[in-house]
Amino acid sequence: MSSNSAPKAPPYKVSVIGSGNWGSAICKIVAESASEHPEFFEAEVRMWVYEEEFNGRKLTEIINEQHENVKYLPGIKLPATVKAIPNIKEAAAGADLLVFNVPHQFLKGICAQLKDTVTPNMRAVSCIKGVELSADGISLISEYIYNELGIFCGALSGANLAPEVAQEKFSETTIAYTPSPGDAITTDIVRTLFHRPYFHVSVVNDVIGVSLCGALKNIVALASGFVDGMGWGDNAKAAVIRRGLLEMRHFGTVFFPSCENATFTEESCGVADVITSCNGGRNHRIAAAMMKTGKPIYELEAEMLNGQKAQGVSTAEEVHEFLERRDKLAEFPLFTAVYDVLFKGLDPKTLPSILEDTPSASSANTAKL
Repeated sequence: MSSNSAPKAPPYKVSVIGSGNWGSAICKIVAESASEHPEFFEAEVRMWVYEEEFNGRKLTEIINEQHENVKYLPGIKLPATVKAIPNIKEAAAGADLLVFNVPHQFLKGICAQLKDTVTPNMRAVSCIKGVELSADGISLISEYIYNELGIFCGALSGANLAPEVAQEKFSETTIAYTPSPGDAITTDIVRTLFHRPYFHVSVVNDVIGVSLCGALKNIVALASGFVDGMGWGDNAKAAVIRRGLLEMRHFGTVFFPSCENATFTEESCGVADVITSCNGGRNHRIAAAMMKTGKPIYELEAEMLNGQKAQGVSTAEEVHEFLERRDKLAEFPLFTAVYDVLFKGLDPKTLPSILEDTPSASSANTAKL
């Protein structure tokens, strides 16, 4: 993972790849920190923006003139040191640290565009809450970036609803980042870049656990949305949250034995993010709307999400295919039920019976927290 050349001395150049609401919020954070720490970072932070028109003007022009992403994060001022760039290669060129923040289904095309731009000394942090999942296997986003681009990549995930973070309401996050000895971009430097008075950072070594939490919690959020959409109340939602967290941990235990239980139960990326996502966020909102309107989930995505995606929908589909191939569906009744509600017309009112006396409920791997 390390280059044979001598590590570059600071200041380091940071580029953010992605400009949705979470990408813009993260760009605000790192640009603030970069300006406050010239001993570590260059002040200018480039942000790759997928170019589109907004009210007849290019979005990048609006961001650079008004210092606001008026489409995806309206009402939030970005530091003047943020520079929106529509060309992804230009945005990434010369960077020392790339911060990835795009929907995970677009990552393959983005990495393909960046292959000729990255250098061995670059490092990366993925803020993408997902995994590359197929029937054949699971690839963590950080691993995928490393395999495609040849640069070490950590992972950031936590109870971080983008609008609240952007409004500087207090929250915590978890970063898994373990560079090779001698790397210029150290754990302390990464923590300095992301830590703010309103955004506290905990650093761990469990990249796998952090990445899995960021993906699987979205499935639980959909289940919680079903419950709220049907008006079942807080007791039912608490039950779904508990069972969902157990299935998340069981998934890690079964398929990634090196996962640390504490990542799921003690870190912001685990239990805290599950709670937040099950009370707000796009996956919860869209699932609740599905119950109230009876509309298909993809129709609601188009109506409600302003061009963005509910990541839990694709994750639920991918996880189901993965588990079905391994004959493990019975061990994950909540994950399976979410898929069946979304894609097979299962009546969500059957959730209580589905979650009763299941293999995962009595398994030693899903013992009480």
